[in-house]
Amino acid sequence: MHGNGPLSRLYDLRAGRSKRVSSYDCGGGNADRIQIPAGQTAVLADIAGAGVIRHIWCTIASPDPMVRRNAVLRMYWDGEAQPSVESPIGDFFGQGWGERYNFAALPLAAAPKQGNALNCYFPMPFASGAKITLENQSDRQMDAFYYYIDYEDHAAPPADAGRFHAWWNRELTDSGENDPSGRENEWSVLGPEGKNPSDAGNYLFLDAQGRGHVVGVQYYCDSPGPIWYGEGDDMWLIDGEPWPGSLHGTGTEDFFNSSWSPNELYAHPYFGYARVPHSLAWLGRVHCYRFLLEDPILFEKSLRGSIEHGHANCLTLDLCSVAYWYQTEPHKPFPALPPKEQRQNMPPIGEREVHRWRDAWRQSMGGGTLWGHERV
Repeated sequence: MHGNGPLSRLYDLRAGRSKRVSSYDCGGGNADRIQIPAGQTAVLADIAGAGVIRHIWCTIASPDPMVRRNAVLRMYWDGEAQPSVESPIGDFFGQGWGERYNFAALPLAAAPKQGNALNCYFPMPFASGAKITLENQSDRQMDAFYYYIDYEDHAAPPADAGRFHAWWNRELTDSGENDPSGRENEWSVLGPEGKNPSDAGNYLFLDAQGRGHVVGVQYYCDSPGPIWYGEGDDMWLIDGEPWPGSLHGTGTEDFFNSSWSPNELYAHPYFGYARVPHSLAWLGRVHCYRFLLEDPILFEKSLRGSIEHGHANCLTLDLCSVAYWYQTEPHKPFPALPPKEQRQNMPPIGEREVHRWRDAWRQSMGGGTLWGHERV
């Protein structure tokens, strides 16, 4: 009788009560917001008992242009001391580099106006309480934070129900991982490519212990050069297995369900490119995402998920990511979140920098009338 589509069981009635925590004006006025002073943490929700968070919506007004990177979202389940979710709020909702732009996927979205409306539909079960906080690590007051947290209050979830987790990471990668000369040799432009029979130098998506499954990755890449950044393979080592593991990919765009070095906007409910560079080739910022809702990555004891930064880790890139997964508790505590000074953007590379590169190349070639294709 039941179908298999996402709407096929909407008519099934379930026990419980729908509730909401929000920033509404308790006095009946229209000041439906909270303010968060610089350096302060606001408790957005502190829910007792059992239930499931079904939807979160929020929007921010702040004089700090980097508030989406400077404000930190945390979530705690069942009285735990260590957060199961810890991420700058913008990156969590699909907004990299403190920017605002539209982003549309099934479990997360940044909606008009100009990506200001942040939405999350990941279900988040809890058995004995849920706490959500937002820390304003900016040096400016957050003048207005509007939010809804919609949840169901009902009996405890099944004993084997995983808890929602999300972790933000960032690394300015080293181009010399497998080449002592430190050359950024992609596409064999400068000679034979190196090899990478390991995941040791890869960029890390997550390092989890327990039983669970991964359901998504947001990937924010800022490339300081025009070469294609995406020859890196994704690698997933399950339950302590050795490299190459059970899941080994063939390239960054392949893991994110695209192909042939894309550089265009695309939005599918499960994957896409929400931001792409608008300069020389792939120089600049790209945001790609994949949600593994039909094909989660399963693990029983542990999981290490990573990706190369260029083939054999040959590129210097500014990489940030948010991984989303469900697992049993307790979870492995996250590494300390870098202070806000270490979460700021790298300076953009523009026309002047490229002009200086060309001048250095011309001098190395002895000067004269040179077009740019010449080789020694």
